[in-house]
Amino acid sequence: MRTGKTVLFILVLVCTEYQYLEAQSVKDADGNIYITLNIGKQVWMGENLRTTKLNNGKAIPLVTDDNKWRPLKTPAYCWYNNDERNKDPYGALYNGYTVMTGQICPEGWHVPTDGEWAALADFLGNESTAGDKLKESGTAHWKNIFSKATNDYDFTALPGGMRYYSGTFPLFGDSYAVWWSATRYSPTEAGTRGLHDSSSRFWKGYDDLGSGYSVRCIKD
Repeated sequence: MRTGKTVLFILVLVCTEYQYLEAQSVKDADGNIYITLNIGKQVWMGENLRTTKLNNGKAIPLVTDDNKWRPLKTPAYCWYNNDERNKDPYGALYNGYTVMTGQICPEGWHVPTDGEWAALADFLGNESTAGDKLKESGTAHWKNIFSKATNDYDFTALPGGMRYYSGTFPLFGDSYAVWWSATRYSPTEAGTRGLHDSSSRFWKGYDDLGSGYSVRCIKD
C-alpha cells in the first residue's frame, strides 16, 4: 500500500524528470522539439532544423519549382528532392536569405558563425578527423566509405543533401551533409560546413545565398 509520503516522492521524481527533459530540449516556431547536446563549452541542437516559420511566427515560403527558386533573393525552404518524407530524418533545406534574417532559430539560439563551427572542430580534434565524431555511426544513412564514424557526442549528422542555387538537386546529394554558417563572405555568399560519406574530414567552404542547405542551431 502506498503512503502519502510514497506518492509525494513519486510525484517529485516525475516532476524532476520532466524538468530535466524540458531543460535538455528546445522548441521551434512550429512546435517541433529538439534534444540539446553539450559539446565542449557549446550547446547544440541534436537534429537539423525543420521549422517552416521564423521565430516571429512569419511563414517561410515553401518553394518547389526550380524556376521560382533560382531568382529568389528572399527567404525560402524545401525538403530534399521536394519529398516531405525527408522532413523528420534530415530537416529542411533553407536558402541563405532565410539564415540571414537572424530569426530562423528559436529564441535564445542562432545559426553558428564560422568561428563557432571552428571551435567545434577544434574540440573534436581537428578538421581532418572531426567528421567521424559528428556522423551517425553505421551505414543506415551514410555509406561511410573510407570513414569510421563514431558519433561520439550524439551530434548524429545525417546526409541531408543540398539544393543548388539553380534550383536543382544533385544526384549525389545523399552523400553529403552541409550546414550554413552565419558568416558572410560577400553580399551574396556565406560560409558552409560539410561532411561526405567517403571522408572523415569536416570541411569548410562558402556558397551563394541562393543555395539550399541544412541548419543546425547553437545556443546563445
